[in-house]
Amino acid sequence: MEGGAYGAGKAGGAFDPQTFIRQPHTVLRMVSWIFSIVVFGCIVNEGYINRWNEGEAHCIFNRNRSACTYGVTVGVLAFLTCLLYLAVDVHFPQISSVKDRKKTVLSDIAVSVLWAFFWFVGFCFLANQWQVSKPEDNPLNEGADAARAAIAFSFFSIFTWAGQALLAFRRYQVGSDSALFSQDYMDPSQDQGPPYPPYAGNEDLDPAAGYQQSTTDAFEAAPQGYQTQDY
Repeated sequence: MEGGAYGAGKAGGAFDPQTFIRQPHTVLRMVSWIFSIVVFGCIVNEGYINRWNEGEAHCIFNRNRSACTYGVTVGVLAFLTCLLYLAVDVHFPQISSVKDRKKTVLSDIAVSVLWAFFWFVGFCFLANQWQVSKPEDNPLNEGADAARAAIAFSFFSIFTWAGQALLAFRRYQVGSDSALFSQDYMDPSQDQGPPYPPYAGNEDLDPAAGYQQSTTDAFEAAPQGYQTQDY
């Protein structure tokens, strides 16, 4: 796990493509990106068939157009999401604000969990519709391999997006511990002037000096009592 706040070092470092490609979350994003292409590519290319006596093509998944639409929509949006977060990962080490890094990692967790859920729904939906499809709707079994591939890679995508959520959560845990130390710490007392010297009590003075009394009296007291005067 990378050092620094939320899985990245100090801002301003040089971008290293080799290090970036080897990062686990980068690998999972690229794998998810490929899986999304496979899903919506299979449905778009071979997911619509028609009978010999029909001119209109129907969805291969039980002639349910919603199943094909859902698979294509989720695949395309997942494809774009992967590209977006790959760009965010490239820019992430340049983010100097710890708060912005925290928001980015939290959004990564939320989006990854959301897409894992969408792919789970898509897998269940496509698998169910393929299971109840009627053989007479596709007598030549056209596009069967593409339909199975779409179902399989929808299933695999659940784990790749869940893995991204897990890695993002680990980055959040590590970042929350190191965020306080990601910036140079400055003692608040440095902003103030020099402290006042402490009050020096009598006990802090040199005991050898002792109490010194003036050698000359500024005023001499007059003689006390009544004085007689000689005539």
